[in-house]
Amino acid sequence: MSAAGDKASDAFAQRLNGALRRGLLAAARSRRIDAVARKHGMRLGAQRFVAGETFAECAEVLARLNASGLHANTTLLGEDVLSADEARAVVSEYEGILDGIAERELRVNVALKLTHLGLLLDEELAYENVRHLVDHAASLGNFIRIDMEHSGLVDQTLGIYRRLRAEGRDSVGIVLQAYLFRTPADLSALLPLQPNLRLVKGAYLEPAEVAYPRKADVDAAYARLIEATLAGGAYTAIATHDEQMIEQTISLTERMGVGRDRFEFQMLYGVRPRLQTQLAERGFKVLVATPFGPQWFPYLMRRLAERPANLLFVARNLVRR
Repeated sequence: MSAAGDKASDAFAQRLNGALRRGLLAAARSRRIDAVARKHGMRLGAQRFVAGETFAECAEVLARLNASGLHANTTLLGEDVLSADEARAVVSEYEGILDGIAERELRVNVALKLTHLGLLLDEELAYENVRHLVDHAASLGNFIRIDMEHSGLVDQTLGIYRRLRAEGRDSVGIVLQAYLFRTPADLSALLPLQPNLRLVKGAYLEPAEVAYPRKADVDAAYARLIEATLAGGAYTAIATHDEQMIEQTISLTERMGVGRDRFEFQMLYGVRPRLQTQLAERGFKVLVATPFGPQWFPYLMRRLAERPANLLFVARNLVRR
């Protein structure tokens, strides 16, 4: 094939991959598709990425991860609750999760979404709910990570995080997304707080006006963000499965003299488990994001959108039915 043919083929593949990703992310927010998919249960393929539908099931997975030298966080899957009562029920479930982690002496913290705690209903409701959980976690010697959601919620999410820190709560961290144009400015504003930051590339469908559409640009922004966060003194959780990016980060920390107690690598349950173990064996802290719960469909769609090749895994599970 000619050079021109190669370029045309690559361009077509990129367009196809982009269209597939947009379709998967749109499906992630469809309640109708969610309801249909959940009829098939975990057999659809979610068991590769989701550690069960109950905390009891998840706790067994978390214990195995700890036994293999890995740390973890866990998340009760869900978002966009529709009532204050539903949000309070989620708070109660998270209390039980934190208690269960303490009882089992697991090396596990909790990550959660503010829309799961009522942010779309009332910002004050979400604040009171997450404040209660941060205090409960702190009383148990644990930690809460507030996940970042789509770009329209960044200001509210960062505002709640800042409010918690201003009131003296340190057992809480936040997430920044490299694909958003605004993130370098957000990072600069957060660094004086000496925050605990998880850095991700971003998994929501965002307009080109607010986010880099090209993967190469996102990767470059992510590398810049890692360096700026480490240089700024923040505790840095680097969430990536990109082995080249991981090795570049290790070299960067060595050149900068950043100790291994200042950063960790984070990866998803079910994605590159061998790499997770290898890094832990090299003496790096590796945390495995290990979600659970019956509302697994949006999470599965976002994982497929990040790597559409995983669709083959799901298709095999459907055929086996």
